Amino acid sequence: MQPVEAIERIVAELLAEGMTAARDAAKARAVTDPALVPIGVSNRHIHLSRSDMDTLFGPGSSLTRKKAMKQSGQYAAEETVTLRGPKGEIGKVRVLGPLRKETQIEVSVADGFVLGLRPPLRLSGHLENSPGIDVIGPQGTVHKDYGVIVAMRHIHMLPETAAQLGLVNGDEVDVEVDGPRGGVMHRVAIRAAENSSLEMHIDIEEANAFGLRNDDLVRIRKA
Repeated sequence: MQPVEAIERIVAELLAEGMTAARDAAKARAVTDPALVPIGVSNRHIHLSRSDMDTLFGPGSSLTRKKAMKQSGQYAAEETVTLRGPKGEIGKVRVLGPLRKETQIEVSVADGFVLGLRPPLRLSGHLENSPGIDVIGPQGTVHKDYGVIVAMRHIHMLPETAAQLGLVNGDEVDVEVDGPRGGVMHRVAIRAAENSSLEMHIDIEEANAFGLRNDDLVRIRKA
């Protein structure tokens, strides 16, 4: 190895160690400070109903767990689908489990351009007046008349954590982000429910804009 390459490698290792130490210190502070919230970055994905699961993957088919998620009982599945809009397609879209009462597709604004759609910014489950799409699986295709949204950023927490912060389910807060691309996110919804794990969900576009990664910490401040 050349001297310059060796120096570059050592510098990179030291920087990585420093970032890890900083993240560990931040996590330690979060234990005693309920206003500090870890980030969860969400890519495009789909939640399926039982009937749509049967059409796409076969009658009586089941989702195969790939990776557990922080929210209780939720997981990323091995199964993927293709989304087809008026303008284009996006493949390998991950299915999240468990199955739901109604199919919901969550994409980014940029995904909407690819598909030829203009999905509204919504909280999960609020699908009225949203655009439809074709969902293609290995065993069949489903046409949805509605159900495509851009997920509104939100924070999951326990009701008692919300009470500590003077908040209730449905409130909106500002969230402060440190770092070279830091700033303030406004209108962040509070989702307070039993069995929740403290986590703020944002999409990839928001994460890139603020320079955030999974488990980075941000601070709640009241709007």
